[in-house]
Order: sequence, then structure tokens, then C-alpha cells
Amino acid sequence: MARPQTTRSIVGRAAALFIAALALSGCVSSGGLTGAGEDDGINPAANIESLTQVIQRNPRNAHALNVRGTAFANAGRLNEALADFAAALTVDPSYVQALNNRAILYRRTNQNALAMADYSRAIDINPNYQPALVGRGTLNRRAGRIEEALADFERAIRIRADDPQAFHNRGLIYQSRGRHDFAVDDFTTAIGLSPRALESYFARGLSNLARNENKLAGEDFTEAVRIDPSFTDGWAHRGLALERLGERSEALNAYSSALGRDEGNQVAREGFARLQGRPAAQPASANPFGGLFGNR
Repeated sequence: MARPQTTRSIVGRAAALFIAALALSGCVSSGGLTGAGEDDGINPAANIESLTQVIQRNPRNAHALNVRGTAFANAGRLNEALADFAAALTVDPSYVQALNNRAILYRRTNQNALAMADYSRAIDINPNYQPALVGRGTLNRRAGRIEEALADFERAIRIRADDPQAFHNRGLIYQSRGRHDFAVDDFTTAIGLSPRALESYFARGLSNLARNENKLAGEDFTEAVRIDPSFTDGWAHRGLALERLGERSEALNAYSSALGRDEGNQVAREGFARLQGRPAAQPASANPFGGLFGNR
């Protein structure tokens, strides 16, 4: 006779399914919600239903509330997710995973002050909680608080040296300061940890352009558009790298690919004009970043 399922086993199975789905989709990282995910082979609605049954039996099960909150978030039901995280924190105010998850949702919805408060509270409770350090560092970087951001990323890397987001974000700081050798090292580490990290390939390509390593830059942008063929900036900067290498025909093709996706792309428009012999606003040796800093 089968043993009846316990509340703990139901929550554990649901959480395991969500975490496995995240691993399969490559989303387990500091920037993702902890405890939930979805994949073509898993029915999120069924997991939400199971977790709801658990919560109905024990409304003060903070773990079940957090896991269901992440399930709601991954299903796009953000208000319900926020309600679950708030309920989990009412039960256990020191639940750092729920604080981190709520901060991620606040950040995604541009409620940055609320996100910062949750990240900082999680770090106050557990100074070694690495996901909150990366999250807070990202907010600090985007707000221009560079020294605070750098301190958060350095601390996060000391705690866990296997998180690509921490290296990627520290690389962006080095890049913004013109320390491109250090930036390339960090982007390379991020790529090693997450080989399909499109933004790390793109960022490394920008730093390689700044170092006049045009062949390496071209390879990075080529990989970026291989990962996502619709990535307009990748095509435009691939064109710039090829133009610098003297590969005019290939550069024109890359610029055309960018303009076919976004006819307003400045890098592609100016590069295409140069190669067609029309007046251009800036030479090919100009700043390759194209106003992209701070957005990645």
C-alpha cells in the first residue's frame, strides 16, 4: 500500500520540479527567482494547484508560499507572486529567499527603491547571501553608484566564484572605466560559466573593439548573433569589426542585417553610409559603444 504523501513531500516535489526546470532552461543564477521555473515538460498550473492545496492545509507554510510565488512569477501572475512573497515574509520576516524574490519582481517592474530595500534587508539578515549582493550591485551600477556596486560584486565573487552575473556586472564596471583588459577577463569568465550568455559575448566584443582587437571582437559579435539572430546591436557591431578588418562586403552584409531589423540603428546606418561612399557622422575608429553603456 502506497504511503500517503506528506505536506513536506508535496512541497519538496513541486520545488524540485521547478528547480529542475530552471536548470534545464539555463536560468539558475542570481538574477532568477529561487525555487521556481518552468519548462515545456512541466505544467506550472499543476504545480500551483498542488502548492495551493498545501497552503490551504497550512497557511503559515512560508516555504510553500515562496515556491508558489516563484511559480506565479514565472507564469506572469506578478500580483499573486508579490502577495505570496509578502505572506511568506509575514510568517518569517527573516526569509532571505522570499526577500530576494520580491526584490527581483520589484526590479523587473521598475520599483527600484522597493527592490533596493529588500536586497539590503536580505543582506542585513545574512551578509553572505550572494544573490542579494548581485541584485543590489546591479541596481547600484545602473543608478551610477559605481563604488557601491563594485563592492557588492567583489563580495559576491568572494562568496561564490561560479556566478556568471557577478563577473559580467563587474566586467561592465571595468569597461565603463576603460579598464578593458580586466573587463575582458571578467566577461570571459562569465562566458565560461554560462556559454550562451549573449550579453557577455557582446560586452566582450565592445571591449575588444576598444582594445583594437578587431578579429576577436568580430568573433564575439558573430557568436552573439548566432545565439540570437534577431540581436540588432550584435549585427551592427559585427559590421564595425569587419569594416575595421577591411572585409567590406561582409561588413555591408552585417550592417544590412542590422538595418533590416532596425532601420534606426545608428552604428549600422553610419557604417553602411561610410561603405557606400555617402557622408557619415563619424569614422569607423570612433567610440564603438554607441550609447549602450549602463543598459546591460
